[in-house]
Amino acid sequence: MSASDLVFAALLLSAPVGTPEQLPTPDRWPAMQAALHQTAIDWEILDRRETRFVLARLEDFQEDLDFLRKRRAEFAEAPHLTDSDRLPDRRLANDSIRFNRAYRKNLETRLAWEADRAPLIQEVINENERLYRIWDAIRDAKCDLHYVTTRRLALRKLRDLVGPDAFASVEPPPPCVPDWRFAQLP
Repeated sequence: MSASDLVFAALLLSAPVGTPEQLPTPDRWPAMQAALHQTAIDWEILDRRETRFVLARLEDFQEDLDFLRKRRAEFAEAPHLTDSDRLPDRRLANDSIRFNRAYRKNLETRLAWEADRAPLIQEVINENERLYRIWDAIRDAKCDLHYVTTRRLALRKLRDLVGPDAFASVEPPPPCVPDWRFAQLP
């Protein structure tokens, strides 16, 4: 695969969805396929494991090319995987989620028994759920078993949940439960 193959692959992937392309000749197909795969992987719009299915057959060239173009557009504003490097590891995320779920169960039990405090408890449950969604996104972003696109979607979800400034900061993520409420709900 040459540098010109990579440049051509970038041009093909950058074209709008639906732009018709001429089918590569059978002798050019292996180099074009490799260049498209490598570029899509580098751009984090294709997981290495997906190369067995995407652009696997010459006859699916246009359909698969449009699939990757659509992904490129969809992920244009999504954070890249390097953003997950500053997040807690998956084990800590799993532990945090387990604690969050146990705390929610406790809150639901209290909701049933403490009717006089129901509005406050429900508010804490809602805050707890927001924190669960944050930690769930962290867990998904850190899971190497997921395709790169799933991990980038989790990063985008996390950014949307915490806001762009908090996402860009080097501060640790929020607690896994609304610990600021512990004094109100002893």
